[in-house]
Amino acid sequence: MTNLLRRLWHGIAAYALKFGVVGLIGFGLDVLVFNLLRIGVFGQDHLAQSPIGAKVISVSVAIVFNWIGNRYWTFREHRRKNFVLELGEYVVVSLGGMGIAVGCLYLSHYVFGFTSLFADNVASNVIGLGLGTLFRFFLYRFWVYGHHRADGLANLARAEEAQRALFEEPDVTALPGTESTR
Repeated sequence: MTNLLRRLWHGIAAYALKFGVVGLIGFGLDVLVFNLLRIGVFGQDHLAQSPIGAKVISVSVAIVFNWIGNRYWTFREHRRKNFVLELGEYVVVSLGGMGIAVGCLYLSHYVFGFTSLFADNVASNVIGLGLGTLFRFFLYRFWVYGHHRADGLANLARAEEAQRALFEEPDVTALPGTESTR
């Protein structure tokens, strides 16, 4: 049972906790920028003040922050040597999460007619963010930063360790059930 709990912690829970911390900070940025744009702090009557424009801009700011946090903290052991490819895949997944949040906001604001700032926040930052977070976590964990990635830093370290093991003579006395003949 202890082994199962340890494997669960190292397999998903530790990543989920770190992902949550990075996500909370990104969420704070997202909500702050969204609300500042919606109330017109950066000017009135332009695309950035509209619900969809404000959300696209605020999520874009959060995506950049979250990529840096997830690359260098959450999934640091599995980040990719080819960071451009990793960033591209990260952005694709993030845009999927953004699409979920923007879709919820669009439905609430334009289809159901809930046009208050509070309703916009609930639709995009509670419902949309919750659904988008589940989508992003699993795709980041198992696709962008997956153990199977050949160019992941963890795989490169394991390959180097395997090469050392192949080309260095193992210590036979360290194996169980063997005795030294020296």
